[in-house]
Amino acid sequence: MLLAIAAIAGASALVLAEEGSTSDKIMAYYFHGSFRCPTCTNMEKYSREAMENNLKDKLASGKLEFVSVDVEKPGNEHYVKDYQLYTKTLILSHVLDGKEIKSKNLDKIWEYARDKKKFIDYVAGETRRFVEESK
Repeated sequence: MLLAIAAIAGASALVLAEEGSTSDKIMAYYFHGSFRCPTCTNMEKYSREAMENNLKDKLASGKLEFVSVDVEKPGNEHYVKDYQLYTKTLILSHVLDGKEIKSKNLDKIWEYARDKKKFIDYVAGETRRFVEESK
C-alpha cells in the first residue's frame, strides 16, 4: 500500500491509495474560500476528526479520502459550478474509475457548527451511510 500525504492545488489532503487498484472510492471534499473564519475552520477540523475517529478503516483501505479544497485557488473554480456551491460545505462523492457516480451535500453542518458532538455524529453517520450505499 502506498501512503501519501499530498497537496492538491494548494489544499491539504489525506490521501491513501493502493497502487494498481481500480478507482472505486468515496471522496469527502470540504470546500472553503480563501477567507477562513473560526467557524469555517472548525467545520473542516470537525469533519476531518469525524472521519479519522469513526471511519479509520475506510481511510486506511483507501475507500475514503478527505480533501480540503479552496475554491478560490486557480483551477478549483469549477467546483462551485459542479456542486452549485454558495457557501462552505462538505460534499461526499462516489467516484468509480475516475467518474463521479453520485454525490451528497452534507448541508446540515451549518446547523451543528456550534455543537461539536452533534456535528461529528452527523458527519460520521452520513458518511457511513453513503459508503454503505455505494457498495
